[in-house]
Amino acid sequence: MMCVAAVDPGRDKCGLAIVKEDDATLFRRVIRTAELEAELSAAQKTYAFSALVLGNGTTSKQAESRIRKALCMPVHVVDEYRTTELAKRAYWRIHPRTGWRRFLPATMLVPPEPVDDLVAVILARRYLAAKKESQEMRSTEE
Repeated sequence: MMCVAAVDPGRDKCGLAIVKEDDATLFRRVIRTAELEAELSAAQKTYAFSALVLGNGTTSKQAESRIRKALCMPVHVVDEYRTTELAKRAYWRIHPRTGWRRFLPATMLVPPEPVDDLVAVILARRYLAAKKESQEMRSTEE
């Protein structure tokens, strides 16, 4: 089964996630941008992912250049539109609100920790969904 790594690039920190084709998240973490190559190399040894997905945010060009030098594999750039908003919602599903926070919409609350890792999971799932849709379209054309 195919496995992909996804990176939500940032100036100081990045989200890193490893997601399988069946949507299972094997790994997710917020890492320092300075440690991106080392973290990806370690994850490659552990999870043997076959492709890397990169969000198209502000620092994506620099991140893509660094990743291409560190790993010999395809890098697929994916649109980051609304991923932070979706990641915040996912955070509150994973960590349900307690006390008075339960009465406020999740969109009004800021998670107490970075959600870059959840953004990376969303990017990986977007890539895998697009790839699956593309394969299905090709098979119906044949």
